[in-house]
Amino acid sequence: MRIVFMGTPEFAVPSLLALAASPQDLVGVFTRPDAVSGRGAASRPPAVKVAALQLGVPVLQPASLRDPAALDALERFEPDLLVVAAYGLILPREALLAPLKAQ
Repeated sequence: MRIVFMGTPEFAVPSLLALAASPQDLVGVFTRPDAVSGRGAASRPPAVKVAALQLGVPVLQPASLRDPAALDALERFEPDLLVVAAYGLILPREALLAPLKAQ
């Protein structure tokens, strides 16, 4: 099964790691864009991005899933399933239907 994971904060990392350890095929990760925070307004990557890169999983960080380019990228993964844990963006109908298009 081809799975795309969507999550952002540390809370979502255990779910990502569990999927990566499963026999399923984790094909991509969507997370929020890096945020500017702290002194000096440094850019900080979301915890899910850090974990996904350590796993060697492709990471996409669209500002919105309503963007046609983001939807196209999601569909190119040809997911059978989306797993969402604390993503932080509203999933439009088109994104929710991506697994059906892959079939």
